[in-house]
Amino acid sequence: MTRTGPLGSPPEDVVIVGAGIIGLSTAYALTRAAPGTRITVLEKEPGPARHQTGRNSGVIHSGIYYRPGSLKARYALAGSAELAKFCAEHGIAHEITGKLIVATAPAELPRLHALVQRGREHGLAVRELGPAQIAEHEPRVAGIAAIHVAATGICDYRAVAAAFARLATDADAGCRIRYGERVRTIERRADGLIAVGTADAEGRPGAALRTKVLVNCAGLYSDRIAELAGDDPGMRIVPFRGEFYELVPVRRGLVRGLVYPVPDPEFPFLGVHLTRDVHGGVHLGPNAVPALAREGYRRSTVRLADLTATARFPGTWRIARRHWRQEVGEIHRSLSKRAFTANARRLLPDLRPGDLVPAPAGVRAQAVLPDGTLVDDFLFGGSGPFVHVLNAPSPAATASLPIGREVARRALAALRDA
Repeated sequence: MTRTGPLGSPPEDVVIVGAGIIGLSTAYALTRAAPGTRITVLEKEPGPARHQTGRNSGVIHSGIYYRPGSLKARYALAGSAELAKFCAEHGIAHEITGKLIVATAPAELPRLHALVQRGREHGLAVRELGPAQIAEHEPRVAGIAAIHVAATGICDYRAVAAAFARLATDADAGCRIRYGERVRTIERRADGLIAVGTADAEGRPGAALRTKVLVNCAGLYSDRIAELAGDDPGMRIVPFRGEFYELVPVRRGLVRGLVYPVPDPEFPFLGVHLTRDVHGGVHLGPNAVPALAREGYRRSTVRLADLTATARFPGTWRIARRHWRQEVGEIHRSLSKRAFTANARRLLPDLRPGDLVPAPAGVRAQAVLPDGTLVDDFLFGGSGPFVHVLNAPSPAATASLPIGREVARRALAALRDA
């Protein structure tokens, strides 16, 4: 299908901003729910899945961590099984490995037991393990108790996103993807349509688009796209860099599968964990340190506009006051490989600094409320012709199929009302 999108051509039915896994799963869902719908996906990068989707640990999450009834729990529970089936049907590398959540100190045992109860509330297969049973699964991992969660695995999320893109743009599916086009302007027109202006990487204007509905799946920039659309998102994205190491090849045998610490309920990140990927590598991480740019994948990357916006947002300082002790530890482990290794050795005592080499970092697009609350669930917004995905961190990749259907449902409802 060759649509150039000039103002004289028929308008699009839906324009999706962002070709990460959520934007592409939404496009895929739309083509299945309403074949023939005119859909365009706009992506500023030269290809799909260049940010959160392509820079995570590749884990298919079970949903055990998430509060019963929350969107994260509902979509992760449904999405984990559905994603594994999708990977099998489309020849995407994946494996259902199970995982261990390991307590290394007596103070963690009540939290571990709470996870057992939560897992059973979710209907998950959860087994409690003692030290000898831990060693049967992971001989080099130390712990005083653990739980084994069967419904956990690994996959290649870049390949999943590419499959969504391929299926959405199949002949007659009604969708096209325009890479290298950054959304610069969004304007409500008098005729009820939305005019979307774009620019390429050098800032040259692209072809203007008109659409009946706009879906914002912009991840790290979701709040800014909402503001361009004239909506107050009620939150801001505060970026956190997640830094990983990986084991050198000769030491990959230290870890067989997936090993997680017991999470701290007072801190919104899971902590450093050990994950084998579908290509045979073993990653340790991530930590969580404030990023000085929304695409701040390196410590040296600073973008003044991003930094200024984060500093001016009152929620940033309220987060800092609430979690400063944890963040001091995260920053220390970011700056010191020995400190990172010492932290990981609680789970893996044989680990040495020389076993680790740096791996690519990711940046988590974390929605934060003005009072400093980190949004703990998926968050959707928008009204009229706008649908905004405002918070979709982990386990969004796991839950991408049900999230895509939910966003598509909202887009189609907006299209009916347009």
